[in-house]
Amino acid sequence: MTSVSLGLDFGTESVRALLVDTEGNPCGIGESVYQHGQIVDSLPHRDVPLPPRYALQSPDDWLNSAAEATGKALLQSGLNAESVVGIGVDFTSCTMLPTLRDGTPLCCLEQWADKPLAWPKLWKHHGAIEQTARMNAVARERAEPFLQRYGGTIGLEWFFPKMLETIEQAPEVAEAAQVWLEGGDWLVWQLVGGDAENLTRSTCQAGYKAMWSAADGYPSADYLAALDPRLAEAAAQRMPGILRAPGELAGGLDPAMADKFGLLPGTPVAAAIIDAHAAVPGVGAASPGTLVMVLGTSSCHMLNATIERDVPGVAGMVAGGILPGLVGYETGQAAVGDAFAWLRKLLGLDSFEGLTADAMRLPPGAEGVRCVDWMNGCRTPLMDGNLRGMFAGLGLNHGPAHLYLALLEASAFGLRWIVELLRENDVPIDSFIATGGLPHHNRAIVEVYADVLNETIEIHPSKQGPATGAAVLGMMVSQSDQVHFASVSEAATAMAAVPESERDLVSARPERAAVYDDLYIQYRRWAEMLTKMES
Repeated sequence: MTSVSLGLDFGTESVRALLVDTEGNPCGIGESVYQHGQIVDSLPHRDVPLPPRYALQSPDDWLNSAAEATGKALLQSGLNAESVVGIGVDFTSCTMLPTLRDGTPLCCLEQWADKPLAWPKLWKHHGAIEQTARMNAVARERAEPFLQRYGGTIGLEWFFPKMLETIEQAPEVAEAAQVWLEGGDWLVWQLVGGDAENLTRSTCQAGYKAMWSAADGYPSADYLAALDPRLAEAAAQRMPGILRAPGELAGGLDPAMADKFGLLPGTPVAAAIIDAHAAVPGVGAASPGTLVMVLGTSSCHMLNATIERDVPGVAGMVAGGILPGLVGYETGQAAVGDAFAWLRKLLGLDSFEGLTADAMRLPPGAEGVRCVDWMNGCRTPLMDGNLRGMFAGLGLNHGPAHLYLALLEASAFGLRWIVELLRENDVPIDSFIATGGLPHHNRAIVEVYADVLNETIEIHPSKQGPATGAAVLGMMVSQSDQVHFASVSEAATAMAAVPESERDLVSARPERAAVYDDLYIQYRRWAEMLTKMES
């Protein structure tokens, strides 16, 4: 019998279910779009407009779409439920929600369904701007030691700012919340069942988005109380559970969920991992020094190293946060695919096909058009969701292709800033792998990235890097006699690494790379000017 693991990859718009065997062969895949997608205008079935910067989701969508996608993957594979020996879950983060102690999301109760902050706040929800600023100010005033692990800045999209936002703006919702947790942890809790005290909290999600560390735990009660005593109480009393690392067993599949998903009760389920971080094992990057770039709606860039360095502006540095035994660094850009889609819609175009071809015929620098790519704020290195982007240098001779190339270049310059930041702080980067949806749908972005970095970038052949990584973790919790992986690194290499002779490499073009050195300096000047204007 073929043994496969199921990787469930929860993205911003949909969930993918991928069945992978022990040699990394994809055996079946299914996808299901969330019924309500991103809830950004008004709450479902209610005439309740949302404030600006809100981005919510429906927990029912997560479960229903996951079950549908799993059924599609099983049907395509021709395998039966007995073949699935483990389940792994990756999830957008920080996507978080309030629930009752039995796991019922508050938004699923009639009395709270018309309260926006009772719904899960998607990773890109930017409603906690004031709370984030205050959390940073108090943390710096108190010289909180956890700041060093996050480049000196608490992120707008993180767990505690979103919790504090609800406490201050919807206190009745916060009071009704008996459990606060990440969406990925909630999903795993629903899969395995059990009481709140024993729910599994992922060390990956807690480490990168809730300032948790194995040595010190969450931020101190004194710090949280200095912000709001209700926040300290919630952290102490309303965040139950057991912290487990990705690849550790969370439990067996609950019978009701087994029936919903068409799987066997008791199938082992792994602790969750952040979606972008799952791409590291998902592309077989088991060794330190490889920057894995997950290019999608936003971009996350993950790097494993053997050393700990305090790097200003890095979104997180967590020992064992991505792979055991290594220090995982997370950086990111808040708008990439989102920004490209915004520009396409702004220009009234149906696709990128002709636009990309026209843009790539232009010389570096888009004939004078300049762009700063902060359409949804700047994540790394400035960690400021308030910042906004810009186009400059426009003339009557410029058209859509100039705007598009300038935006591609700005995204690449933002990545170069991140790479230089890490290297300047003695964190080695030896190679680059691109994964996610964008590299396969738009090779031009990788070509521009390679030119701007003056580096060679490998495009991993899998279009499902995070889902493959989740499947690797699912295989690690398997109790099947046919599975013999001693470590996550060993499983990742066997299931996802590409032989050197088969790698798809995009190399820098020297003549363009030389021009981009000067244009990058201009980008940094424009970025500095925008930062000063905002402050």
